[in-house]
Amino acid sequence: MFIDVVPNRGSPPAVLLRESWREGKKTKKRTVGNLSSLPPEQIELIRRVLKGERLLSADDALEVERSLPHGHVAAVLGTARKLGLEDLLATRPSRERRLALALILARLIAPRSKLAMARSFDPRTAEDTLADELGVGAADADELYAAMDWLLAHQATIEAKLAKRHLGDGSLVLVDVSSSYFEGRTCPLAHFGHSRDHRAERAQIIYALITDAQGCPVGVEVFEGNTSDPKTLTAQILKLQRRFGLSRLVLVGDRGLLTQARLTREVRPAGLDWITALRAPQIQKLFERSDLQLSLFDEQDLAEITSEAFPGERLIACRNPLLAQDRARKREELLRATEAELDKVVAAVRREKRPLRGTQKIALRVGRALGRFKVAKHFILEITDGHFSYARDSAHIAREAAVDGIYVIRTTVPADKLGAGEAVSDYKSLSHVERAFRTMKGLDLEIRPIHHRLAGRVRAHVLACMLSYYVEWHLKQALAPLLFQDEDPAAGRARRRSVVAPAQRSETAEEKAQRRHTADGLPTQSFRSLLRHLASLTRNRVRLAGLSFERLTSPTPVQARAFELLGVTPAATPVSRRTTPKT
Repeated sequence: MFIDVVPNRGSPPAVLLRESWREGKKTKKRTVGNLSSLPPEQIELIRRVLKGERLLSADDALEVERSLPHGHVAAVLGTARKLGLEDLLATRPSRERRLALALILARLIAPRSKLAMARSFDPRTAEDTLADELGVGAADADELYAAMDWLLAHQATIEAKLAKRHLGDGSLVLVDVSSSYFEGRTCPLAHFGHSRDHRAERAQIIYALITDAQGCPVGVEVFEGNTSDPKTLTAQILKLQRRFGLSRLVLVGDRGLLTQARLTREVRPAGLDWITALRAPQIQKLFERSDLQLSLFDEQDLAEITSEAFPGERLIACRNPLLAQDRARKREELLRATEAELDKVVAAVRREKRPLRGTQKIALRVGRALGRFKVAKHFILEITDGHFSYARDSAHIAREAAVDGIYVIRTTVPADKLGAGEAVSDYKSLSHVERAFRTMKGLDLEIRPIHHRLAGRVRAHVLACMLSYYVEWHLKQALAPLLFQDEDPAAGRARRRSVVAPAQRSETAEEKAQRRHTADGLPTQSFRSLLRHLASLTRNRVRLAGLSFERLTSPTPVQARAFELLGVTPAATPVSRRTTPKT
């Protein structure tokens, strides 16, 4: 059998499949089929088969030349583009913008050093498809550092765009401060201070985060590691009013940030309303002045009061019995632990061999014992050159225990604009910012430890982490049905008997957590686990018959559902090219 091409005047030639045989001295042939409608590639393959050519060996019939994780890149990059993150960074396309976007998304996909990140962008050592999708090529570490400098130079513009998108006049603005420890000693921002990471032996930096009422990040500011929380407030007020152009807003901060001094000197003169809480000594004074009476909570757990000590402010007193029990238990445990340390000092003073002597030496040992658990105010001490004794200050303990479980929200927002319950709820929304700090510090983004030596690079690193969290925040909102996250928080709030009562999850979230499956039978998981599962959808470069092309693996039901929720299609880049077949 053979293929015969027959000319057809003005029409395309006819391609016929024919067979031939001999009868005596004559050669005869007949047409078996008409192949004219087949593509030239298929006709060529048939011709080679008829010639007896073995097209492919068993070894090279189908070869996967390269396989790279792609699903998580498609999810993260697709979400970033839906959010318009590229336009937030800069309106004009440039290599610097692509590199900055790669820095931000790589931090979310797999946190690592800039050198390791550069290796993951190199086509020879790529770990995923991010660099290829963004077209950054083989960017080296120096280019990534330059991209950090470029990103920092655009911080003011980026934050202004975010504020315009998520904030407006009269908005509720959440502000909080955290710290992260530092590796090295040469950065001018790194100083010793109060470490929230419990790494007092390491220098640190301080950073303040601004979010909207739902915890979506809008701005971040980095300060020297020995800066006290209240001193960071001035920069945040200037940013909100001057750079963001917000003349009216409600500032929400904890009692350590919005201190009385800052409210008097900075917040009030700026014409801002605020929501914060009283410190424990201030609550104790209200109790002693009879402005706060326990009888208020006989039939309710929330009551609005007034006090001459806080003119022009609304005070909302709340009492949580569970919080009272927890504080009482914790205080008793701390007292007992402190007594165990003090007993060691008593034993050292009373021992026969080499007893501890001298008022100063005994006081130093007692100070170390008391400083460990921070309950010195509850003890009465007696120290002489050769004697030490202690006793609990029962009266002081009783005064403190009387207000266990009570906290007081203070605000300047009028009652006709904000109810008492709403004020308490708005203050509790600071948990959104705390969640942001946990995410940025934890396994998701790993803002710490910080290795950069230049102050600008440290600020750029923190900004990149904040923008990574911005993408992650929206990813979690969209993917909530597949996560342990409550996808219907409003239903959870409706189940609470009071805003003071502990938070409740919706029935859907509880059922999902109990069954560990969604309503449609898909496994429920954490955000990081889901991201790892999406990464198992790979983009493969396949070679077949000398033709190289790219192909995605088929998505699993979980992956398909995730992309559906995100509104993202994990399409493979349409690349195909002819290669020389193996011999």
